[in-house]
Amino acid sequence: MIIAVASGKGGTGKTTVSVNLARTVGSHVQLLDCDVEEPNAHLFLRCAETAGDIVTIPIPEVDESLCNGCGECGRFCRYHAIVSFGSTPLVFPELCHGCGGCALVCPRGAIREAGRRIGVVETMETDGITLIQGRLDICVAMAPPLIRAVKARVSNATTTILDAPPGTSCPVITTLRGSDFVVLVTEPTPFGLHDLRLAVDMVRELAIPFGVVVNRMGVGDDRVHRFCREQGIPILLEIPDDRRIAEAYSRGELLVDALPEYGSHFATLLWNIREFRNGGGK
Repeated sequence: MIIAVASGKGGTGKTTVSVNLARTVGSHVQLLDCDVEEPNAHLFLRCAETAGDIVTIPIPEVDESLCNGCGECGRFCRYHAIVSFGSTPLVFPELCHGCGGCALVCPRGAIREAGRRIGVVETMETDGITLIQGRLDICVAMAPPLIRAVKARVSNATTTILDAPPGTSCPVITTLRGSDFVVLVTEPTPFGLHDLRLAVDMVRELAIPFGVVVNRMGVGDDRVHRFCREQGIPILLEIPDDRRIAEAYSRGELLVDALPEYGSHFATLLWNIREFRNGGGK
């Protein structure tokens, strides 16, 4: 089962839910940190790195001796990563999505592809948890190719938890695709509700079963609960606004380890996810 943990905005407690849920699952669980621009799950798991693989995407290189400046490559590229003004094309690697279309449409075979490094995928082990995280290189704009490289390491033989980037943009959608269930983490505030609405629309468009975890219960109002009730969205877990949770987080400690009484909360969350999915969304 693949469980994705997402949120409409940053800072709602998405990583907190992801790492503690992974600990609750027990041994033989994968945790994939797909927030490749700022991975932080490793800060709570004290992992020892076991492997690292460089990830590249194909970027066009033009052979000037073969190119006649016809401009077919530039007309094909919707991202304007390659442009010709009747001469040898200019390539803008930071805009290239690595689709390879420019090489296919070139009538003279003047374009070949070369790998451009975008980041690294790191694999770590700790207490039965396999943590796989992507780390995007500085100045690289596109996260989805690296996220796909992280997800390529998903094992169907075990439970997998995906810690998604915040928001509702392309990196989040890339992370959520192929998941069996999505946990949307929010907080009971006007900002939390606003971004939860966006996240709900996104997950419904992807047609993935989902539920909500409300973090920091007690700091806001009941508008999130009323929205979920009106929309028929299950609230799978409520985490109180407990100062001890914030203190454990600041020390880089797992909630279920620092405050064992919360272990039953995440066990309930895991049970609710499985029951909700097995019950056909009821």
